[in-house]
Amino acid sequence: MENFKSIELFAGAGGLALGLHESGFNPQLLVEIDKYASETLRLNKPDWNVLNTDIRAIDLNSLNISQDIDLISGGAPCQSFSYAGLRGGLEDTRGTLFYDFARFIDFFKPKVFLFENVKGLITHEGGHTINTIISTFENLGYVVRWELLKAIHYEVAQKRERIIMIGVRKDIHDINGDFIYPKPQNKILTLRDALVDVPESIGASYPETKKKVLDLVPPGGYWRDLPVEVAKDYMGVSYYSGGGRTGMARRISWDEPSLTLTTSPAQKQTERCHPDETRPFTTREYARIQSFPDSWEFYGSLGNVYKQIGNAVPVNLAKHVGNSINKYLSKGIK
Repeated sequence: MENFKSIELFAGAGGLALGLHESGFNPQLLVEIDKYASETLRLNKPDWNVLNTDIRAIDLNSLNISQDIDLISGGAPCQSFSYAGLRGGLEDTRGTLFYDFARFIDFFKPKVFLFENVKGLITHEGGHTINTIISTFENLGYVVRWELLKAIHYEVAQKRERIIMIGVRKDIHDINGDFIYPKPQNKILTLRDALVDVPESIGASYPETKKKVLDLVPPGGYWRDLPVEVAKDYMGVSYYSGGGRTGMARRISWDEPSLTLTTSPAQKQTERCHPDETRPFTTREYARIQSFPDSWEFYGSLGNVYKQIGNAVPVNLAKHVGNSINKYLSKGIK
């Protein structure tokens, strides 16, 4: 495994950065606006260069970082682009945080970039947003591909899906050809696999009214397993809405992966109840489901910690993608 230099933007609590680091990428800079997530990064990796600031305020010329960057990674929130038409220039994205991600690409011109985002980006504004993003990257001199990867296929006991967009600088692409995404793994991990001997930790609790309802739900069950009148009272108008609503009053079983974790585990309509006990998962259980190692500590209040873990890219998913990027870049090394 070769060692490469990277920059991580919108780093959060480090799920993506840690997975990439384990696959041979050494971050020269990590940018994160949230002070608690930034302290989490510093707590676990004191030698990492963490910049706790708004990315929009960064003067790239003032950064004391080598221009020889192999990878830039991160996942900028993609607000709606407020212009008509698709002109395909970097300036089209000004006013969005994606603009600053692209600004880093334009300045450092890394060999490869990794841009990750939520599944909803595919259909956002009828596909206009993702097409603008691709066009912007292509105009910066990159060959761009994207795939929707399911975390359950990459040693993560969670049904989380993320868009993973890979851009390869054209001169590198001319030599190494197309980037190949990691192959899905055959084994699907369950909650039982993930939560073996989890260290004790703090966790949220349900209000008594919610607990009485969830006490009635069996492992693997959800609102349809409740008595009709209880379900109607608990769900309110949602009872009559369309769709399966399978996340409501949901108790995960030991023999399935978790549903996608949220940033607030006791939140109504997105319950992920423990299989045996009527409670949300603890913070360390949350971290295990996101494939963080037990040694990775989180800084901040209970709510801050859940938010950091819930927003993270699963570490093992990032590691598998990182291994593929490392293998791809290593093809050009003699």
